[in-house]
Amino acid sequence: MPAPEHTSTITDKQPFDTSDRKTLADRYRSVRRVSEKICKPLQTEDYVVQSMPDASPAKWHIAHVTWFFETFVLSKFRKDYVSAFPQYDYLFNSYYVQAGERFTRAERGLLSRPSVEDVYRYRKAIDEEIESLIEHLDDSRLKEFGRIMEIGFNHEQQHQELLITDLKHMFSINPLHPEYRQKSFPSDRKAPELNYMKFDEGLYEIGHDGQNFCFDNELPRHRTFLESFELATRPVTNKEFMAFMEDGGYENQVLWLSDAWPVVEQHGWNAPMYWLRRDEGWYQKTLYGVAKVHPEDPVTHISYYEADAFARWAGARLPREAEWELACRECRLSGHLGEREIYQPLADDTDQGNGLYQMYGSVWEWTCSPYSPYPGYKPLEGALGEYNGKFMANQFVLRGGSCATSGTHIRPTYRNFFHPHLRWQFTGIRLAR
Repeated sequence: MPAPEHTSTITDKQPFDTSDRKTLADRYRSVRRVSEKICKPLQTEDYVVQSMPDASPAKWHIAHVTWFFETFVLSKFRKDYVSAFPQYDYLFNSYYVQAGERFTRAERGLLSRPSVEDVYRYRKAIDEEIESLIEHLDDSRLKEFGRIMEIGFNHEQQHQELLITDLKHMFSINPLHPEYRQKSFPSDRKAPELNYMKFDEGLYEIGHDGQNFCFDNELPRHRTFLESFELATRPVTNKEFMAFMEDGGYENQVLWLSDAWPVVEQHGWNAPMYWLRRDEGWYQKTLYGVAKVHPEDPVTHISYYEADAFARWAGARLPREAEWELACRECRLSGHLGEREIYQPLADDTDQGNGLYQMYGSVWEWTCSPYSPYPGYKPLEGALGEYNGKFMANQFVLRGGSCATSGTHIRPTYRNFFHPHLRWQFTGIRLAR
C-alpha cells in the first residue's frame, strides 16, 4: 500500500560530515531557506504581532536564529569580527544570561523597529559572513566549527516549529479567521484500530549513544529497569476525546490533579484548544481556516493536565519516556512531519513497525516523566550550556515530534519538554498501562 500523501519517510537520514565545507554550506542554506519558506505566505503585518507572552512575533524568530549564528559562530571563530548590528545583541537574545542582557520576552511584540525589511537585511548580511567563514576558516578549527554549526541548524529547526505554532495562535485570535494558506484534506481518512502492544520487564539502555548529533539532555546513555507494560498502538483520536467530554470529563474533579483543577476552572476549559462549538457539532481553528473536527484524526492542543485526566478516565495512564523510547526502537523514522508542509495532524494507518502507528510526527506525545537530568548529565560549557539544563524543573517530557517537526530534526532519543498547562503546541496523547 503506498504511503499517504501526508507521510514523509526519512529512513535514509544520514549524519553529515561537519568537517566538510561543501556539506556545511549546503546544510546551512537548506535550513535557512525553510525559515523563509514558512514566512512566505505572510503579510508584513503578520510578522509583528505577539499574541501571548509564550509566543513570539515571526520577525523576532527570524532575527533571533540569525543572532544565534552571529553570537555563537561568527564572534567565536572570527577574531576580527565586529558586528554591524550591535543593538540587536540586546533585542534578539532569548535567555542566554552569559551572552548578555536581554529585552523582555513578553514585550517582543512592541518592537515595531527594526522593521521586517531591516531584519531580512540583517539575516542576509550574517548569511554572507557565515558562508565566507565556511570557505576560509582554518582547517584545524573546522571540526569544532562544524559541531557548533550543527547546534545552530537544530536550533533554527526548533524555531521553525515554534514559528508555525506561534503563527497559528496569532491567526486564531483574529475574528476574521484568516488562513495562513489554502489546503484541503481527504475526508475519508481513518485511524487504525486501537490495540495495545506488550513489552517485557527488563534492564534497558536509554538515551543517545553519543555518536552523531544530539542535544546534551539526551546524554548519557544509561541503564534503567522497566516493569512490563503495554503501549497503545496509536494516539488518542478526536472521537475518543469527545467521548471523555460528553461523559463530563471536564466537570469531574476526581479525574484531575490538584494543580490542574484550578487551571481548568480559571480558563474555563471544556474542550481542546482551538475547538469551537456550533449547532452542527465541534469545529476547530486551523492554519487553513475553521474546519469541522474530524473524528479519526489525533486529538491535539492538549495540555499535560488534560492528557493525564483523559488517561485516568480511560483506565490507563501516560507512558514513561523510557517506555516510549523502548517501544519506538524498531519503528521507521517516518510519518506526518514538517517536510510535508501540512501543519495539521491527520489520521494515518501506515504501520511504522511492530504494529505501531504515528510514533513519529502528527502530535508530540505527553509522557508522565518529569523533565530532569539523566544520571551523569553534563551540560555544554559556556552560554550554550544554558540551552537545556536550566529548564529541568516543573516540566514534562514529550516524545515523537509533530506535523511541524522536521524529519531531519527528530530521533528516538529526542526529549521535548513543556510546562503542564501549555496547549499551543501540537501536543497529544498515547496511552499506556
